[in-house]
Amino acid sequence: MKKLKNEKEMLKKAIIEGVKYGEKRGVVEFEPTDSANEKIEYIYRLLVHDKVIQPIPQDQISQKSMMHKLAIWASRLD
Repeated sequence: MKKLKNEKEMLKKAIIEGVKYGEKRGVVEFEPTDSANEKIEYIYRLLVHDKVIQPIPQDQISQKSMMHKLAIWASRLD
């Protein structure tokens, strides 16, 4: 897993865009008390379910790998 140059900024963007995506679809309403880890996991699973991103193999799923996958997704948005 190769780290992106601006992975932290891309992850922040992914969370913001992922929250918008989920709420626009009407499938989720995030609360201010939801942790970033909860948001990351939900957004990752939603994007995989909608076939927006490729799933990570089951034996390799971790918080870090989901964060990386979302950062890559966000880097391609514009």
